[in-house]
Amino acid sequence: MTDPSPAERYASARADRRHPLTADFAARQRFELDEFQVAACHALEDGSGVLVAAPTGAGKTIVGEFAVDLAMREAGSKAFYTTPIKALSNQKFRELVDVYGPDDVGLLTGDVSINGDARVVVMTTEVLRNMLYADSGALRGLKFVVMDEVHYLADRFRGPVWEEVIIHLPRSVRLVCLSATVSNAEEFGDWLDTVRGDTEVIVSETRPVPLEQHVLVRGDLLPLFDDRAGVATAQVNQELLRIRSVKGSSHDSSRRSQSFRSGGYEASHRRPSRGGRRPVRSATVHRIERMDRPDVVRLLDRDRLLPAIFFIFSRVGCEAAVQQVRRAGVRLTSREERDQIRALVDERTRTLEDEDLGVLGFWEWKDNLERGVAAHHAGLLPVFKEVVEELFQRKLVKAVFATETLALGINMPARTVVLEKLEKFNGEARVAITSGEYTQLTGRAGRRGIDVEGHAVIQWTEGMDPQSVAALASRRTYPLNSSFRPTYNMAVNLIDQFGRSRAREILESSFAQFQADRSVVGLARRVHEQEESLAGYAKSMTCDRGDFVEYSGIRRQLSDLEKLNRKDGSATHAARQKRQREIQGLRRRMQRHPCHSCPDRESHARWAERYWKLQRSTDKIRRQIETRTGTVARQFDRVVDVLAALHYVTVADDGAAALTDAGQTLRRIYGERDLLVSEALRTGIWKDLDAAGLAALVCSLVYEPRRDEASAGERALPRGPFRAALTATQRLWAQLDDVEQDHHLPGTSEVAAGLAQAMHGWARGAPLERVLADADMAAGDFVRWAKQTIDLLDQLTLIGDRKVAAVARTALEAVRHGIVAYSSV
Repeated sequence: MTDPSPAERYASARADRRHPLTADFAARQRFELDEFQVAACHALEDGSGVLVAAPTGAGKTIVGEFAVDLAMREAGSKAFYTTPIKALSNQKFRELVDVYGPDDVGLLTGDVSINGDARVVVMTTEVLRNMLYADSGALRGLKFVVMDEVHYLADRFRGPVWEEVIIHLPRSVRLVCLSATVSNAEEFGDWLDTVRGDTEVIVSETRPVPLEQHVLVRGDLLPLFDDRAGVATAQVNQELLRIRSVKGSSHDSSRRSQSFRSGGYEASHRRPSRGGRRPVRSATVHRIERMDRPDVVRLLDRDRLLPAIFFIFSRVGCEAAVQQVRRAGVRLTSREERDQIRALVDERTRTLEDEDLGVLGFWEWKDNLERGVAAHHAGLLPVFKEVVEELFQRKLVKAVFATETLALGINMPARTVVLEKLEKFNGEARVAITSGEYTQLTGRAGRRGIDVEGHAVIQWTEGMDPQSVAALASRRTYPLNSSFRPTYNMAVNLIDQFGRSRAREILESSFAQFQADRSVVGLARRVHEQEESLAGYAKSMTCDRGDFVEYSGIRRQLSDLEKLNRKDGSATHAARQKRQREIQGLRRRMQRHPCHSCPDRESHARWAERYWKLQRSTDKIRRQIETRTGTVARQFDRVVDVLAALHYVTVADDGAAALTDAGQTLRRIYGERDLLVSEALRTGIWKDLDAAGLAALVCSLVYEPRRDEASAGERALPRGPFRAALTATQRLWAQLDDVEQDHHLPGTSEVAAGLAQAMHGWARGAPLERVLADADMAAGDFVRWAKQTIDLLDQLTLIGDRKVAAVARTALEAVRHGIVAYSSV
């Protein structure tokens, strides 16, 4: 941070008369603001933008709420609060409505539009990007934009949207970027300062609630660290290292158990915890390598470590865990708590159709909630997830078995987080979780204002290395790397607003190019240093008889050809003869060279060997520099070349580009398949579809099957005009893919019709049970794809052929019914 110093900036908000707005805001909060929160609020009150990087659960959103508070103080001003996912938008919307009332707060998430002209609008980042390109009137009066979870810009698929928004927002809008702790926050802040103006970077690595880390082994919770010398010198608990070294010897297990229970372990190994409490241990006598889940829940309940989140990296595993706890007869709630749970569930699900409840497993789900246990994953119906979240926040549900998606910003802090494994399946193989993922997951442990400390529990598994676990737990940061790339929609919007030349300049201001250019600086420095070394080597091999660099070059060529000749046994006779002639020619040149007769030739040659090895390295770095300089602009030029080949833009002799009518249509199509959708509309291949057929076809464009899902066979597809339209769309995709490959662009994945039959049936009013059977997926997954289908259908109602637009409106309403229509906000 720049002047004033952090110590000066971290003064108490209430005592600082220079920042009365911060003082007033702080006085209205439930907690006293932390130093980093005060510093960020001061910066905003002083007129700067801010980047706040802090651990999960540290309270970064307070800074965003202060920006909203500042906007509400000024008549006619607005604030937008953006999030990466709809669930976060819904949650933030409810929180802000509680503060400012329903008249001043709106919500825009693509499929939901509530009070969009309000002074405070919560939205997904894509919605704001679309508003910027459309030059929406809602942008007038905008003073602040909060970008929650801004580290999401590293996401390969959706990350570029964050950079588009940051680049295109008017300079008068102050940006509030809230990020998890990243190791290159200063670099990201430097870029923000470059493209947005004065931006203060505020980094906190302090958790508001200290975290105690344990390993659950043979029924005992052993501390991961033995840090009696202090946090900075924390070492792995020697007891865990001994457990690993004896590999589960029953004799040693018995000895350890006796030592722990009699106090021998405590006397020699126990350390005071950071929160002042003694390490947690269980009185259980079970001595097994891995406890059953119900026993773990009972252990945590007995040691008052509930509520807890168990992270299990599979949906099936989450549901199985709930069933195991249920079968074991575990009940964590009182009669009064069960009554409260029942009342809330009934109230929040009253609009669901009675005939759908059985299909959704409602009764068993409700009974599990009344026991105090639940699953949380993307396959759940959105309202079910929201109920679980609310009950957990109200301390009524005590144990939640969740996939890692829960760690993405949703407000569900627990006293304890349990990690059953430190690896997960990434779609191709089982891989270890990263330090960043570990930090995000364990960041849920510790409820501010409730817990003195949070607890992270790692279950012992066969082959676990405590040193590796400690290293994973000790690293708190991960780098933020851009995933930015120009898209067709982005290109036509930039050309339309700024022209091609200015568009290239804008793209060169992206964080992706900023990082590439910074790496180029380091690479250029290495080239300079290696060139100095090359000059030294050349001097050392200087020969008074001739140019030894030239001579050594001939020797190197000769050596390379001789090696190739020995290894390449598959070469034709003619090729080997040609190569042999080249070798003979090089030998003659070498022997005739003046340096060949030098008495110090081999001494010079040793320096020459170093010279050529370093020269190859230097040439490689130079090629890296060439590929990184102007990377984003070169990609943009390829995109424009494709658009020109397909007549979306016309390109003049001087390189300037202008949009055709087709290009104007493409401006209003957003999504991964923007060009394919535009081409389908232009060629008219969807004009004969009815509402259900169009819904099924659009679903095939947005749907992305999981790796383990089989593609739909011919018999599973809807009959009639749909099949002809799908075939034409697939053929069109293949043609576009060829054009993209010709221009060295990656293209998109094939059209996936695996959900077409289910969406077709849903649009025609088929019962939920049959639709989910056709889809072969959970209700929550189907709802998610249905809402994405609605998003694209909504775009089609505004563009293209009138007939298609009319059918799209009918299709949209046909899809938006039943569980898809119900959305709690």
